[in-house]
Amino acid sequence: MSTRTDHGHELIPRPEHTPDALRTALAAVDPGRLPEMQRSKDEAFAKAVEWQSLSPVRSWVLVWARDIEVARRPDLAARHDHAKGNLEHQDPALGREALEELSAVLDEATKAVLGR
Repeated sequence: MSTRTDHGHELIPRPEHTPDALRTALAAVDPGRLPEMQRSKDEAFAKAVEWQSLSPVRSWVLVWARDIEVARRPDLAARHDHAKGNLEHQDPALGREALEELSAVLDEATKAVLGR
């Protein structure tokens, strides 16, 4: 796992982009999602074989690295949870704001894991 800290308090260091490192990190920050991770990994590897391409595996790594980035950073996790909670708000304007915030959180996490 990387020891670089970019955003204040982090629950764990940013993991390397390998299936084992991502699984270990997820077990630390959101263990309830481990079965989902395994299912999506199995699907990605099956598609990689079928398509004769590593693209599904690369996408799987990026998605889980992003989701772990959110979970390991309380600041992002709080923003993510608040936005998700308001996606179906009765007030359409608040729903749109929540969607924009959720997109911003996921973009920030993606940029962080890509080193941008």
